[in-house]
Amino acid sequence: QVQLVESGGGLVQAGASLRLSCAASGGAFSSFTMGWFRQAPGKEREFVAAISLSGGSTYYGDSVKGRFTISRDNVKNMVYLQMSSLKSEDTSVYYCAASTLWGPLQEREWHYWGQGTQVTVSS
Repeated sequence: QVQLVESGGGLVQAGASLRLSCAASGGAFSSFTMGWFRQAPGKEREFVAAISLSGGSTYYGDSVKGRFTISRDNVKNMVYLQMSSLKSEDTSVYYCAASTLWGPLQEREWHYWGQGTQVTVSS
């Protein structure tokens, strides 16, 4: 069973940067595709970014392309989301997720989820 714990959320001003971290334990971290999702109040959960097992491939949701960068450290069992040029519409709870699959996955294909970390961007 994989456990995921997010950290790094907080309150920032529009235009600022923030880095989220996700610590994984309980499984073979390097065998999982890792991803980030977010959910704003009253909205459906939205895909943000994903990274392949080795970190060599990434893909992003359209709303964050060019502003967010996902990365991973397979030695430390960590995945990161570097967020820059933050906008008020980025305000959400951000979730880390893990999957044994790769590709543009459906939400149900992500097998493990963290509890989330709140990011609030003030305008």
